[in-house]
Amino acid sequence: MMGPDRTPAPVLPREVRPYLRELVRRTRAVYGSDLVGVFAVGSLALGDYRHGRSDIDITVVVDAAAPTAARHELAAAVRHPGLRCPATGLELVVYDADFAGSPSPAAGYLLNLNTGPLLPPVADFESAGSPGFWYAIDRAIGHQSGVSLFGRPVREVLAPPALPDLLGAVSDSVREHASGAGHLADNRVLNGCRTVVFCRTGRWTAKSEAGRLIAAAEAEFRGLVEAALRSVDRPRAQALALPADGVGAFLSWVRGVVAGTLRDSAG
Repeated sequence: MMGPDRTPAPVLPREVRPYLRELVRRTRAVYGSDLVGVFAVGSLALGDYRHGRSDIDITVVVDAAAPTAARHELAAAVRHPGLRCPATGLELVVYDADFAGSPSPAAGYLLNLNTGPLLPPVADFESAGSPGFWYAIDRAIGHQSGVSLFGRPVREVLAPPALPDLLGAVSDSVREHASGAGHLADNRVLNGCRTVVFCRTGRWTAKSEAGRLIAAAEAEFRGLVEAALRSVDRPRAQALALPADGVGAFLSWVRGVVAGTLRDSAG
C-alpha cells in the first residue's frame, strides 16, 4: 500500500500484528456489513511505534445506520484483558462514515475506548462536550498516513479539518501539554516538535523525526530536545526527568509558532 505522498506505508511491527488481526476480526464480527474501514493511525501510521512505550491507535469507521448497541458490543469485545493488548494500551475511536468524511473539527465519536496494561480505562459513548482537538489531529494524521487494516482506502473515508480549524486544534493541544497534566515531559516536548514541523511544512511527521529536525534547526532548544529523544527510547517508568522551566519555555515558543502560522493563514 502507498501513502498519500506515494511513499510506502510503514511495515507494522511484528509484536502487534497478531493482535491487530484479532482486533479486526472481532470488529468485523460486531459490525458485519456496516463496517466501512479499520485504520491504524498515530505512531503505527507514522512509522514510530516503540514497543513498551507506544500505544496502539485505531480508527474505526462504520455506516451511519449501524445499530447503537454495536458500539457497546465492540467495547466489550476488544477490552483488555479479554483481548490482551501487547502495547502499553489501545486507543480506539469509532466514527460514523458521514462524520468521518466531513471536515468537522469536533470530537464526533460514537465510541472512545482506552484500554490496556498502562492506560486508565475509558469507554465513552457520548462525544458532546468532549474537547475535539486530539480527535481532529488524529483524523488529519489518519487522512495523510493512516494504514488500512480493513475496508476502503483511508483517504476516501477520513477527511481532515479545514486548515484554520486544524491549526486551532494544534494550538489547543500545545496548551494541554503546557499544563503538564497526565503527560510525560519527553512526549510534551516531542509533540511540540511535531507541531512546529507541521506548521512549517504542512505535513505530519513522527515525533522522533520532528525532534531531530528541531534539534538541528533550533540551537536554543537543542539540549532539551535531544534529552527528550533519549528519554523516549526508554520504558515509560524509566523516562528521564526534564527541566520544568526548559519544557515550559519550549512550549511557549511552540505556541508562538502556531500563533504566527494562524495569522499567516488568515491573511
